[in-house]
Amino acid sequence: MKYFIDNLIEKIEVKNSRICVGLDPHLNLMPTSILDPELLKNIEANHREIAAAILEFNQEIITAVADHTAVVKPQMAFYEKLGTAGMEALWETIYYAREKGLLILLDGKRNDIGSTAKAYAEAYLNIDSGADSLTINPYLGRDGITPFLEDKTKGAFALLKTSNPSSGDIQDLKLANGKKVYEEVALFLGRTAEKYKGQSGYSNLAAVVGATYPRELAQLRTLTPSLFFLIPGYGAQGGGAEDVKAAFDKEGRGAVINSSRGINFAYRKDEYKEFGAKNFADAAALAAKKMKEDINSVLDL
Repeated sequence: MKYFIDNLIEKIEVKNSRICVGLDPHLNLMPTSILDPELLKNIEANHREIAAAILEFNQEIITAVADHTAVVKPQMAFYEKLGTAGMEALWETIYYAREKGLLILLDGKRNDIGSTAKAYAEAYLNIDSGADSLTINPYLGRDGITPFLEDKTKGAFALLKTSNPSSGDIQDLKLANGKKVYEEVALFLGRTAEKYKGQSGYSNLAAVVGATYPRELAQLRTLTPSLFFLIPGYGAQGGGAEDVKAAFDKEGRGAVINSSRGINFAYRKDEYKEFGAKNFADAAALAAKKMKEDINSVLDL
């Protein structure tokens, strides 16, 4: 049995790509060749047509980026808001990504305790039809984390220092011992992660750390050497390759850097405008390739 984290690292090294492609289908950004804007005038009545367009869009993006990434990350909110049709599109997206040999990191930030956490794990990390890993909220403690790690072939990415501007409202609060909340959470996750370490030295319990906080990112890499990082905030949110360099060890392991809008909707950027909306997948492929190369270029491999 191969641990999730070892499988992820192996696929990353085969592709020589440390990027994660988010599948966040912002309806207002999708090409009109895929999604008729008229459908958005009454989303409630057009769930099925919109969900079908999302699935088609995702399949084209996945096909385009499959050579440049090991993992894709659907953000569940974009699918859940379309009800049953949206969730069907999500599962079909997962199946399609699997067919292309990609791992799936499902971004739902789920959490609860005891049997309810276990039910979430069974729902989204099902061994046959589910994702390979799931983002979770660690603030309910250990019994809200370990149910997601019972299957060693699956992983969980716990929120640690998130990329949003207001993350400091809670995460940067100082505790009585002088440490910040995110620092104590990091130490807690590091201790919990020890039980789930694979042969790579990294753990199936991983963490989410934003590219928008490079100083904290470097600090957390030192503080938690066995935690693998998912790093959002690259591109559209302002993070760049130099900002994420500190997340990696000397072998180029330790993190995947996520980009969603910057790849999905690259065709809308001036640098890719020659592709046009109909060739959005070609623009996405080039954007993914450039991101992969940009990140590799700052690592001393």
